[in-house]
Amino acid sequence: MSDCIFCKIINGEIKSNKVYEDADILAFHDAFPVAEAHVLVVPKKHIDSLNHLEDEDIPLVGKINLAIPKIAQTLGLKAGFKTLINTGKAGGQTVYHLHYHILGGRFTKKDALLHT
Repeated sequence: MSDCIFCKIINGEIKSNKVYEDADILAFHDAFPVAEAHVLVVPKKHIDSLNHLEDEDIPLVGKINLAIPKIAQTLGLKAGFKTLINTGKAGGQTVYHLHYHILGGRFTKKDALLHT
């Protein structure tokens, strides 16, 4: 997807502050954090949203879910963290490339509605 900002980050066209990368996944600090630790975890395969997953994506989603706690540990989030997926415009999704938010530490007022 040539116009997808996350695809451009994955392809190295846009720089990011990477915290994790393997053959299938890239994790990097969010440009607009709402918590002390705010990292985005994206599959390198372009999938528009959670609604667009297919059966063939099950291993990829499993791999992402196994990587998230490891990434959180490297961020020093020993006390816990929040994982969030925005899906669709009404769900707050602004970039249409499946991505997971890892949030931890002190939350900003901007995140007050999500922090329950």
